[in-house]
Amino acid sequence: MKSKSLSMLGVFFALLLTVSPVSADDGFPSQPLTMLIGFNPGGSTDIQGQVLAQVLSEQLGQPVNIIHHPGAGGGVAAAMLASNPDQGYVFKYGLSLPFTFAPLASPSSYELNSFRYVAGITLDQAAIVTGPDKPFKTWQELIDHAKVNPGLVYATQITPDRFIMNHIAKIEGLSLRIVPTTGGASMAPLIISGDADFAFSGGTHSAYTDSGQMHVLASMTDERLVHYPGAPTLREMGYDISLHVVRVVAVPANTPDEHVRVLAEALEAATRDPRFIEVTEERIRMPVVFMSSEELDSLFARQVEEYKQLIADAVE
Repeated sequence: MKSKSLSMLGVFFALLLTVSPVSADDGFPSQPLTMLIGFNPGGSTDIQGQVLAQVLSEQLGQPVNIIHHPGAGGGVAAAMLASNPDQGYVFKYGLSLPFTFAPLASPSSYELNSFRYVAGITLDQAAIVTGPDKPFKTWQELIDHAKVNPGLVYATQITPDRFIMNHIAKIEGLSLRIVPTTGGASMAPLIISGDADFAFSGGTHSAYTDSGQMHVLASMTDERLVHYPGAPTLREMGYDISLHVVRVVAVPANTPDEHVRVLAEALEAATRDPRFIEVTEERIRMPVVFMSSEELDSLFARQVEEYKQLIADAVE
């Protein structure tokens, strides 16, 4: 595993050597670009990122190469990007959580303002789900059942969802068993078999709900889920918290305005491209959006304050 990581780093830095720092008036982009993805190949971010790279290559007139650098839910790639000198020629595509939550929860080499957020182009569809044979099919039925059956198993995937579930358990007076998983692929068997009573799903549930193997209890986003409008949001149910995750393109904070503008225009065009729409809305069942840099800055500032409070409540 160590040799594989060193090899990946070697490839990454070899690519960086082909990109020299440039000024804001150089006709950006005049050289190939590199997209960092903070997960392994084969996941939804990679599936989407492959198509996005193709569309951006056409829009920008330069190749867009992909480097996968997994770790810490995208945090390792974010740390790498923060110190990159190439002013937008290297950018990160993926979840907003490494920027908004990760630096608050543990020591980090970067913070929210270490980056410029070029645009958001997809809304994740985070949910709380259960399996086919549980005696609850709504959120309130789950809460009522958990109050008289302490020790229900909740399968967690990421630090933020664990914080949120502990927060809810504290409010409702629940005693839960929190079981970590490494992602949707390891969560799904626990839910389908009944070994876990309910779980966090970042989108894996979309492959199981049509067959009845999973049932969505609640939306963790700010709005109801596009494909599951019957499931209420946590905010609707009075918890005043969400896990509203946007898939964004980020660049280092010193990236010139002109480079950000050009990338934003290409990304906005990508959200209208039938290939990107198909892979996003049909294959991974997430809505395509376009959120400007200003919209993201406002959203992230609000989220950081909410996450700070969530973390503070957890340590009281």
